[in-house]
Amino acid sequence: MYKKILLPHAGTPAGDKALEHAIYLAKFSKAQIIILHVIEEIYNVPVGLTMHYTQIESIKNQLSEIRRLSKAIMKKVMLKRVQICKKNKIKSELKIKVGDPTDEIIKIVRNQRIDLIVMAKRRKLPGIKIFLSFGSVSRKIVEHTSCPVLMVDIEKK
Repeated sequence: MYKKILLPHAGTPAGDKALEHAIYLAKFSKAQIIILHVIEEIYNVPVGLTMHYTQIESIKNQLSEIRRLSKAIMKKVMLKRVQICKKNKIKSELKIKVGDPTDEIIKIVRNQRIDLIVMAKRRKLPGIKIFLSFGSVSRKIVEHTSCPVLMVDIEKK
């Protein structure tokens, strides 16, 4: 039924729980799991009129280095999830992207012909639950993709 399962993973225990579900489904359908970690873009710092152009260049270089280091660190962290797939005899692929999580997920779904998305449901804090539901990544994914989305709720007992 499924050939390609996309697992957006933030490197959290909730993401690991979603990985368990993806592995379970992949075993039955002989699907490949594409593990995606998106590092949110660090935009250029607004600069005032008092900054010299050399300072602006220095800040841009530092932001570039932060992006590079973030990708390297997260690749190392996320490769552990690839190993979990390997131990379960599931073919997997790791993708580390920099950008908006929603946009990157939608791009992968369209470009890779994803059959199913398995993702963790974000834990909401009491008192601000209503505010977090607007504009959430999961809501946008459901609205803007045509494949099924399995939301894994780790709070359910």
